[in-house]
Amino acid sequence: MNFKKILSQANSKAEWVGLRYVEEKQNILSTKKFSLDNVQRNATRGVMIDVMVNGQFSYYATPFLDEKHILECIDIAVNNAQLDKRIVHAATTVELIERNTRIVSTNGADIDQKMDIVLVELSSTAQDNNDSQTRSNHGMRGHCFQAGAEFIEDYDIQAEAKQISNQAIELLEADQCPTEVCDLVLAPDQMMLQIHESVGHPLELDRILGDERNFAGSSFVNLEDFGTLQYGSELMNIIFDPTVDNQLASYNYDDGGIPATKEHLIKDGVLVRGLGGIESQIRSGVDGVSNLRASSWNRIPIDRMANINLEPGVSTKEEIIGSIERGVYMESNRSWSIDDYRNKFQFGCEYAKLIENGELTKVVKNPNYRGITNPFWRSLSMTGNEDTYEVFGTPNCGKGEPNQVERVGHASPLCKFDKVQVFGGA
Repeated sequence: MNFKKILSQANSKAEWVGLRYVEEKQNILSTKKFSLDNVQRNATRGVMIDVMVNGQFSYYATPFLDEKHILECIDIAVNNAQLDKRIVHAATTVELIERNTRIVSTNGADIDQKMDIVLVELSSTAQDNNDSQTRSNHGMRGHCFQAGAEFIEDYDIQAEAKQISNQAIELLEADQCPTEVCDLVLAPDQMMLQIHESVGHPLELDRILGDERNFAGSSFVNLEDFGTLQYGSELMNIIFDPTVDNQLASYNYDDGGIPATKEHLIKDGVLVRGLGGIESQIRSGVDGVSNLRASSWNRIPIDRMANINLEPGVSTKEEIIGSIERGVYMESNRSWSIDDYRNKFQFGCEYAKLIENGELTKVVKNPNYRGITNPFWRSLSMTGNEDTYEVFGTPNCGKGEPNQVERVGHASPLCKFDKVQVFGGA
């Protein structure tokens, strides 16, 4: 590739253009117990484009190395450099994944499954002399589904990118989230994280049995709690549902070859079933689900979340907001912390608005809230209807020794929680 020739044809609006090409090849071989465990050969190459326009730097990277494409990417970088000067970073990631699984056994199993997975992640960072704020499309890597490339065709990336960039600038100018005890309304993209950390992980039976304690922690849930523990309010109905069309962790059979069915984990607030595959069910004597899952061919199946969803209620968004005299509405997770027993937690969000006298009012930045799992879920006082219900997921839930990174789906309506500790701060 003649990079000097490309530079000679670069966009004339750029005061300076730099190209950095990198090519790397990697070979990996590992063994365990004197047997071959893993053989990989990876190769990557691409070019980073760096431009300066009116003193503003902008970057753009591409793995496509033909001359015409690189010149087009230089133009994109130049255009980006001329956007609002407070936008200092913008990024887009699109992943398309195909996964095929085949299970056969001596007792007659013969199962084929295929998954097409798509992930779209957008982020925009605004900065001034005093602050920096990042806004994304629904939190880190949360916008992921089982779908093909057609999903990208129907998804207006440009419109969403413009919205999150405007919101990042809006956050720069906003007041800090207040520190007080008040009503809290969580959007579905933050409920995804709330369900994942304070419901999904503590209900994993292998964790309750002690298998994960030296690595990923334990659980406040005990075996005798199943069938008796009032986990949350009567509005809390949590479903294990690997049958949802397009959700990230939908499947017909788990990796142990057991048929997957929709089951209540928590019904009317009462804990009724654990997240444990057939092995953990036998060991614990507790009803479980078909969730033995392995992240790849060189990992054994263990108890994992799949699609863990909160069922919608009957309230409209207007009714939920209108019921609150003083509160905060939050969306899109940006930070999380929860103890080893999945009990005490503190979560931060990207974007928030005050609720005053039944109306959404001004934007506030750096919103956070904290609580203890059971009292928090028992404070659930309103759940949104189907119109507020949204499906999200995460492609990078880690667990197990050796570590397994697995894909998990979560869906939820808009939710109201009473008398929650909220606070601001950078």
